[in-house]
Amino acid sequence: MPVLPSPSPSAEAAPRDRAGVLADLRARIRRIEGAGGEGGRILPFGIDAVDGHLPDGGLPLGCLHAVAAQDPGAGTGFAAALLARLATPRTPALWILRGRDLYAPGLAAFGLTPDRLVAVRAVRPVDALWAMEEALRCSALSAVLGELEGLDLTASRRLQLAAESSGVTGFLLDVSAGASSGRGRLAEGRRTEGLSAAVTRWRLTAAPSLDGEEDAAPRPAGGPPGLGEPRWSVALERCRGGRPGHWTLAWDGESWRDVGKEDGSGLGQAARRDSGLWPARHSMALDSMALDSMSDNRQGRLSDHRKPAIAR
Repeated sequence: MPVLPSPSPSAEAAPRDRAGVLADLRARIRRIEGAGGEGGRILPFGIDAVDGHLPDGGLPLGCLHAVAAQDPGAGTGFAAALLARLATPRTPALWILRGRDLYAPGLAAFGLTPDRLVAVRAVRPVDALWAMEEALRCSALSAVLGELEGLDLTASRRLQLAAESSGVTGFLLDVSAGASSGRGRLAEGRRTEGLSAAVTRWRLTAAPSLDGEEDAAPRPAGGPPGLGEPRWSVALERCRGGRPGHWTLAWDGESWRDVGKEDGSGLGQAARRDSGLWPARHSMALDSMALDSMSDNRQGRLSDHRKPAIAR
């Protein structure tokens, strides 16, 4: 009896099958590495130059990210813009504060309103670390941000595992990166930075805010300095499954823009980061009022500000 040849897949089906196999393998590798959690969910920046450096074209969700800011106000604004795109009234974001307040109208300018935010104040670092790990295991939250710095590999790995278990995205915000004066001491802090289980590590500084004519915050005749969009010099220092990069980004109230590409300055903006032109209205952490005061003014939802849980 003659042996019939096995039916071969069509020319159209073969590439589709190979693509499916490769996608499945990438997803399995992502889950093993903890980059993105189940489903490979991502949060695109909406800028090809940035998303092209990130795995699958966006910031992986359901894992841990580290953000170091030389300027506390710039770090707060950048984090608020990220959390605002993840938080909803049903699944709010949790912000764990350490020794400072948040300026709520500033947060609202980035889209992070009180109905989508829960704030907790922790006095000791060990309490903040415990609160963040427990919160990352709560699937009722969309994201958790902890103001923590200097975590060792073991502590960051515990946070990464907690994020993987629930699919909640975690952010470590270090606003002490510019606490020491001088570039030499800052560079020394970078050299001594320990290992971390965070999937990405970002470092940013405030860039000069420009007015509508793209001049660096000019002073109108007899008036205050012009206040433009908030801008950051953003460096992606490490990304699991991605590539490092550097950009100058702006927030227009709804989305990100790559202004370094638009004005052709690129890294030149970073060279001017110490020029002191960051508008006062964007330095939300340095000249702030308590989050509970803000929420009382906006929604009347807060109780005693000494309670550890603030604003929902």
